[in-house]
Amino acid sequence: MKSMLRGVTALAGIALAGSAFAADLPRRAPPPVFTPVPVFTWTGAYFGINAGYGFDASDRRGATVVGVSPQNAIFAGPAGGNRAGVLAFGGSRGNDGFTGGGQVGYNYQFTPGSGVVIGIEADAQYVDFGQNRNRFSSATVAGGGILPGNLIYNPSGLSSLDYFGTVRGRLGYAFDRTLVYGTGGFAYGSGGGRDFGSGVSRNDFQTGWAAGAGVEYALPTDSFLNFFRSSAVTLKVEGLYVNLDQGGRNNGAFASNSTGTVTLTSPGVTVVQSGLNRNNSTEFAVVRAGLNYKFGSY
Repeated sequence: MKSMLRGVTALAGIALAGSAFAADLPRRAPPPVFTPVPVFTWTGAYFGINAGYGFDASDRRGATVVGVSPQNAIFAGPAGGNRAGVLAFGGSRGNDGFTGGGQVGYNYQFTPGSGVVIGIEADAQYVDFGQNRNRFSSATVAGGGILPGNLIYNPSGLSSLDYFGTVRGRLGYAFDRTLVYGTGGFAYGSGGGRDFGSGVSRNDFQTGWAAGAGVEYALPTDSFLNFFRSSAVTLKVEGLYVNLDQGGRNNGAFASNSTGTVTLTSPGVTVVQSGLNRNNSTEFAVVRAGLNYKFGSY
């Protein structure tokens, strides 16, 4: 009996010693938690600013010179009465200068990383165009001038712009943070020219279309330019062609008064030299750089 008790005691001692030894062994570290790196996507809304330069893309045809007989009552002699004379108009349309503004839009990327991107964008632009627009070159009449009340127009059509904007679709392909795209859609604008001798400025609203292409690159989220804590800051360079149709207003006309409008086909009018552009549209190309703040998925 005593030997049995000694055996049990010995076994208990061995078990306690084994537990103590196991407690002294180093603990096994848990496996690391895998955190996937987020894949960049262009999906999301954005807004931004842009600035660039516009270049005239209209079809110029030089000056227009018109001879006018007395029956059209354009010129007055020194002692009263109507006189014959000549009007000359320059061919410059002047659609070039600075442009700048802002844009808002939304993109959707079908597959994150690299893949097709579709979107829509609207922008509004201030333009400094037309400083030499619709220039009236000269009027020649023996001993007289233009009768009061006559408004003189450049028969090549009014051509200038104070602002324009577009609403365009975008279709492109993303190579991770680089997006190459084409764009096109509706365009609008407003501007006019000052009628010679009248002090009246015409600012006709115009509509048309725009098309172009560009490339955009997304900077890291922690970029120093990320003032709005957006999901990305993007930089873009874009080229855009804009065509605004001004319609047929005064197309081919060169003067009007209380009795009506005198056109190039009126009796007593002789076109001495014609650089007339009857297309009567505002056409220009814009090259601009932009900065966007994108909100949404990373």
